[in-house]
Amino acid sequence: MLEDEDRAARYLDLTGLDPDTLRAGLGDPMILASALEFLTNHEPDLIRAAEALAVTPEELVAAKDALTQ
Repeated sequence: MLEDEDRAARYLDLTGLDPDTLRAGLGDPMILASALEFLTNHEPDLIRAAEALAVTPEELVAAKDALTQ
């Protein structure tokens, strides 16, 4: 998600996170859920992330759902 500067800036702006807080929170389910929520709200980002991770978009949506329940 962060490989694209515009997408990264959008995510950080929407969440209010800064890069250091994001890095520190990578093991935090809420941070992970926010990243997946961000991706699922914009299909082109979701598809690009799924391709980069070698998973399906549906798997990312399922992961988001599991973290937010």
